[in-house]
Amino acid sequence: MTAEPTTETPAVEPTVATARPGLAILALAVGGFTIGTTEFMTMGVLPEIASGVDVSVPTAGRIISAYAVGVVIGVPILAFFGARLPRRGMLVALMGAYGAFNLLSAVAPGYGVLTAARFLDGLPHGAYFGVASLVAASLVVPAKRGRAVASVMLGLSVANVIGVPLATWLGQQAGWRSTYLLAAGLAFLTAALVLAAVPSVPGDSETSGRKEAREFFTSLQVWLTMAAGAIGFGGMFAVYSYIAKTVTVVGGLDRGTVPFFVLALGLGMVVGTPLAGELAGWSVYRSLLLSAGFGSLVLVAYFFAAPGGWALWPVAFLVTATGSVLVVNLQLRLMDVAGGAVTLGAAMNHAALNVANALGAWLGGVVIAAGWGYRAPALVGAGLSALGVLILLWSALAHRKEGVAARS
Repeated sequence: MTAEPTTETPAVEPTVATARPGLAILALAVGGFTIGTTEFMTMGVLPEIASGVDVSVPTAGRIISAYAVGVVIGVPILAFFGARLPRRGMLVALMGAYGAFNLLSAVAPGYGVLTAARFLDGLPHGAYFGVASLVAASLVVPAKRGRAVASVMLGLSVANVIGVPLATWLGQQAGWRSTYLLAAGLAFLTAALVLAAVPSVPGDSETSGRKEAREFFTSLQVWLTMAAGAIGFGGMFAVYSYIAKTVTVVGGLDRGTVPFFVLALGLGMVVGTPLAGELAGWSVYRSLLLSAGFGSLVLVAYFFAAPGGWALWPVAFLVTATGSVLVVNLQLRLMDVAGGAVTLGAAMNHAALNVANALGAWLGGVVIAAGWGYRAPALVGAGLSALGVLILLWSALAHRKEGVAARS
């Protein structure tokens, strides 16, 4: 039986005093809503984009990949240079850049410029969530930091229920460029709210980007935690990416029912995110094991429920509910095991999750192309979640060995 890793959050900075912590965290959550809406709305208006820039839909789909690549590349670069910067100012700058690149997307004259704009827009994504999580955690007592971080992430979940459908409808009615104008407006609104409601939070004057990178990337626990996210969370994307075909081809339902299943996925995120904050107060590590293990079983249930039509709806809800618990606690776990590299620790989770996005969707596509059907990705996802459990157990074993070595 492996022992639970018991890491302590390093006292990098004192709790920041503010008379309105709830309002400050709400402002940070609006940023999560903005990013969540922007990231997923492209999928809803992809045919309109393809027609507008005169390319095929599969070719237009590469702008989604360009955004994901921007997220992965942007996290270490921005965290490297931003470790010492005042955190409120950095949040405002990140959201200002996010708004500017959405404006560039809205006025892009062709496919090439649009692809470049989507790549640039991905750069601030992970850094914003990382810094916002650090700020939110600093505004509350340690016992409530899980709830505070979950509140920031809740904005992303709510975006899938409200923001993405609204942006998709707007794009269909007023053209795809209007969606990016909406995203730009939300980004500038977030910057204004952060400036007005979030107190001044200093960066870490005792560190540097080079010092953080050295400490972060030489830690076995860091790599194991990121691997647990990049592999274990891929299970959710293996089924999310093909939900429409699963509902219509496997479940035999009309195309008009697909939005209801997308809603189930969004509602699962909304419920799972605050639940993650509560579970974090119990145990971050055990919450990770529970969500990854239960998530694997849910994905097996997804495979068997798919031919049942509406029977798939509650299972789809559980897929993202368990996935959201995993996301929030991975965020907290990385903040814990990062040592003094807290800026990188808080941000790199989102790079790992975008790797999970690409891995899950790719492996799901592989088994579909092999002729195994549209519910086969659920079994791929179950396997990925199970691998996530094994990586977390490896992390616990390594932690115990480190403790023994330190005492010898």
